[in-house]
Amino acid sequence: MTLARATSVRARGDQPRSGPAFAEPHPFAGFLRTIGRGATLGRPLDEAEAEQAMAMILLDGAIEPVQLGAFLLLLRYRTETPAELAGFVRAARARIAAPAGVAVDLDWPSYADRHRQLPYFLLAALLLAGSGARVLVHGIAGEGAATTPAALSVLGVPACGSAIEAADRLGNFGFAYLPLRAICPELEALFHLRPLLGLRSPANSLARELNPLGAPHQIQGVFHPTYLPLHQQTAQRLGQAHAVIFKGGGGEGQRNPDKPCRTLTVDDGVPGETIWPALAESDQHPWRKEPLEPERLAALWRGEWDAPGPIAAVVGTTAIALKLLGRAVSIEKAEAEARRLWAERPSDTYPA
Repeated sequence: MTLARATSVRARGDQPRSGPAFAEPHPFAGFLRTIGRGATLGRPLDEAEAEQAMAMILLDGAIEPVQLGAFLLLLRYRTETPAELAGFVRAARARIAAPAGVAVDLDWPSYADRHRQLPYFLLAALLLAGSGARVLVHGIAGEGAATTPAALSVLGVPACGSAIEAADRLGNFGFAYLPLRAICPELEALFHLRPLLGLRSPANSLARELNPLGAPHQIQGVFHPTYLPLHQQTAQRLGQAHAVIFKGGGGEGQRNPDKPCRTLTVDDGVPGETIWPALAESDQHPWRKEPLEPERLAALWRGEWDAPGPIAAVVGTTAIALKLLGRAVSIEKAEAEARRLWAERPSDTYPA
């Protein structure tokens, strides 16, 4: 049974198979038994078990819809462990047909399904690409007008149809947007279960760690601060050389410049923590109440809209990425370099 069919079972009134077909325990039942036996008898999956479980979930026909719902909700109730998340990521990566040896510097996942701010981080990513970094953004469409694909469309940046196309785009332009459906539609299908389950699933955390083209640097935004250590420890387990994780606007990798920003990091496998101070200039504009119109991103880039708050969001996010990439040794130098890049940007570049 496909994941697409699983999402429509309720709508069509279908029932899961029963009777003699289930005279013997289902192969997936052992994973449910392991995590669902309660506080004293149950336990998290180890990394190998988690990889096996996710491999079955992503394999067409390997599990039943009732099993998928039970598994996702059990994990959502207690939160997945770093070992489980790392195992899930390894299973998903195994299904991605990505070319080897892609020249990519920075992986930037975008998986916020509801946007409360415009995705100013895209201007930071494009600013970095224009300065020589090769930046891959990947994600899902989400809801509303202020989504990553909608904003990139306004900026004249098309989505890639495959990992091979993304690799080519990185080589030629330094920036590429790769929709999750183009590389792992089975994983994207898990996102579409939210209306049925009523909650986000571990797919949200899994996709943030995916790094499909193997970039040595990764920037992650999360919605809930309690998830920061989970992603830091998962990055270590996956051997991610350099990573920065912080609570970002709407759960995106976007710095809120009007508040201090706590970041958890991984540098050559070593965990760390940095507190970035608020940027004073962000208080000069009521930027959080601006209409969610992606055309404003193009106007901001071209200098046709002067908005201190949004500019501070771009500059502040760029600074975090510069320090992650090793192009600045301190917060002060990173922010100074980010301001310089913004001031000297080729304002006629976008819309492309």
